Amino acid sequence: MASLTEIAAYVSALLTVLIFGIVGTYILGQHGGFNVRINSILDAAYFTIVTMSTIGYGDIYPVTPTAKLFVIVLIIVGLGVFLGAVAAITGEFMNRRIENLSGRLGSFEKRLMNKHIILIGSNTTNTYLAEKLSERNEKFIMITNDPTTSEHLKRLGYRAYVADSTSVVDMKEFEPSKAKALVIDLKDSSRAIYALLVAKELAGSSKIVVIAPTKDAEHHLRNIAAGRALVVNPADIAAKTISESIFK
Repeated sequence: MASLTEIAAYVSALLTVLIFGIVGTYILGQHGGFNVRINSILDAAYFTIVTMSTIGYGDIYPVTPTAKLFVIVLIIVGLGVFLGAVAAITGEFMNRRIENLSGRLGSFEKRLMNKHIILIGSNTTNTYLAEKLSERNEKFIMITNDPTTSEHLKRLGYRAYVADSTSVVDMKEFEPSKAKALVIDLKDSSRAIYALLVAKELAGSSKIVVIAPTKDAEHHLRNIAAGRALVVNPADIAAKTISESIFK
């Protein structure tokens, strides 16, 4: 999909070629380069656009070697830039239409969600959990606020969506109250706290598990959870397990 920068580059190149064609046609047309004398910028613009679009009415054509060479360059360069610009602009339009359609299909899928597991965030724990759930053929979705991450997860075969986990409006679409469980695994402690608050509001009786990224975050999350959510600190569990193994 062409970016806005690429489209702007194509448009700038197209304008540059148009100016080159108009100015060159006008100058050569003033010196007998064409079968008719070109006395206005309008006639020069007309010939340039007709030539670049390959319509070629034949009412104006080059007659001198210099003019013929100029027209050859104009056709080769102009046509390439013209087609590239058209492809970039229309391609962007079509991609946006497809994305909108995909969004509608995604909304339809969300309405069918029931007894599913919602993995909020794609940090280490949720990534491993997704692998295990996939092996068990469990119904689950993954939510991330990063489109690139979402595309990566989709390539892995997961149902991934882009949404703000700290937004009640966004999270409502995933039917948290109908889910088996919500697992929050975010690198940012503050976002994890807000995501937990939203989950508590929307989850109903669904189980909530929060992965604490740090010891300090674990303390705050437990206070906010107030017994409503299970707070897990994988690093702390791993440290205790290793310590017990070493000194057993």
